[in-house]
Parts: sequence; C-alpha cells; structure tokens
Amino acid sequence: MIAPGFTAPGFTAPGLTGSPLDRADHLRHDPEGLAAAMGDGRAKLLKLENFEPEVSGDGTLGWTSLADAPADAELVLLGLIDGKPHFAAYIDGMRAPAGRSPSLFRALDQMQPGEAETYAAARSVLDWHSRHRFCPNCGNATAMFRAGWGRLCNTCGAEHFPRTDPVVIMIAEHDGRALVGRGPQWPPGRYSALAGFMEPGESIEEAVAREIWEEAGVRVSNVRYVASQPWPFPSSLMMACIGVAEDDAITLDVRELQDAMWVARADVKKVLAGDPSAPFLSPPHYAIAHTLLTAWANEAC
Repeated sequence: MIAPGFTAPGFTAPGLTGSPLDRADHLRHDPEGLAAAMGDGRAKLLKLENFEPEVSGDGTLGWTSLADAPADAELVLLGLIDGKPHFAAYIDGMRAPAGRSPSLFRALDQMQPGEAETYAAARSVLDWHSRHRFCPNCGNATAMFRAGWGRLCNTCGAEHFPRTDPVVIMIAEHDGRALVGRGPQWPPGRYSALAGFMEPGESIEEAVAREIWEEAGVRVSNVRYVASQPWPFPSSLMMACIGVAEDDAITLDVRELQDAMWVARADVKKVLAGDPSAPFLSPPHYAIAHTLLTAWANEAC
C-alpha cells in the first residue's frame, strides 16, 4: 500500500492529489472568524467559467479578489493557502454541464496535480450545492451553512453535507499480465482499468471482485489496495486496487465493455511511454488508472 506523501520507486502520486489547501475546519464553526476571512484583503476567489477553471501556462489556477464575486453569490471557504483564505462562489441555480468538454480536458492536462485537487474540491462542493437546494427529508428549501460545507433545512432542522461516492478501479493480474478494457464511447484505441461504484454493505475488496466478475467474467482474490484519487465528475473517490485472477478466460458484459484483453508488463510500459507500437492508448496522466498501470508495470505495488 502506498502511504500518503510516500513515493515508492516506480510509483508516481495520483493526479488530483497534493493540494496545498489547509481546509481550516475551525473556521467552518466560527462565524466571526469566517467573517474576518471574507474581509481579509488577501482573500482569493477561484476563477470559474461554467464550472471550468482558468489555468495559467505554468499549470496553476487563476484567482481574483472577492470584490469580483457576483452580487448574488454565496461564498464557499475552500481553505487557506499560505495563510490566505481561498473561496469559490456559488450562485443559486448554477448547474455543472453534462459531460466534460475538450477545454476541460486540456485544463486537466495542464494543471499541476495539487492545483487539480484544489479545483476538484471546488467543483465537487459547488455541484453538490446545485443538486441539494431542497431537503430530502421534508422537501423544503435548504440554506448554506458551515462556510459552504453543509446545507441546513430551517423547516425540519435536518443538516446535509457534501457526499463522496466510492468507486473501485482495478486491474486483474494473471501470469504476469494485466486485464484492461475499453468502454464503447471511448476514443479509438484507448484501454484502461475496469471500474465501478461500490454498493451499500460492500467492502472495497468485495466490490473489486464483483465488478471484475460482472464486467469481464474473471474471478479474483487476494485484492490489494494501491492508492486513491478524488474525481470531481461529480464527486467520486476512486480507489485503485489489484486482484489476482483464478484464470484468464474473459466473458464480456457488452453493456459495460466493448472489449477487454490481457497485456504483458512490457506492453504496458510501451503504452505509458507513448510508443507507437504499443497495443493501446494510455489513460490520461491525471487519471488514477495511469497511476495504477504505472505502479503495476514497474512492480511497485
């Protein structure tokens, strides 16, 4: 297992991790402290256009002053960076677009990993606000509280907090090869690790085994955890794992996968290096599937 902040030989930290944010939980419970943060002349507001970030040439996020916040915006305290408050603006009725645009893919490709995690936090919490304006308990309108990290129903008193949806992403290994697959809508030639949402009452290891069996008809055991990554589309936590396959017979669920295949370490290394002779295209470097394949190819997990 790769511990936080630790990089093993042959292992690169997942994309969308390593944010410099101090999430400053104490300010979420301190109205006076929060007001002081909002009044701090050094405070910054994340630049977003329809949920997409502004990214500079060096891969850092664009920020402006709180004076540029729309008049009807509510501010979410993302946290402190170098002691300076950093916020994102929520406007009632804003909704994240379906899917991810080419410009967002380019931005993710440009962003430094820590910057991407800061963006991931902002995007996920703003999207959550847009989807939880009404109380699921009584149906009445909710209001932001806890510096934007909760919503309160003033009718029934229920408190609601941003959710994270756990997803397992994994490869099976057998006889020195890894199992990869491709979805029907993916770019031509791209393969990646298999993935699926965890179900209630299920462990990570059980979810890995179930998903590989359901999608590819392969039984696995001895599941081991590798690393995790936030994925803000809209609010997933990707948990990367490897399982040992009982055999290499593949039975596809064509509703989930267009194809699946076993690939050797040497071929995965070609994929990651961008070798034209590689058998498939690599997942993007900021996706944890890339981290997982890199760690497996280099025998670092």
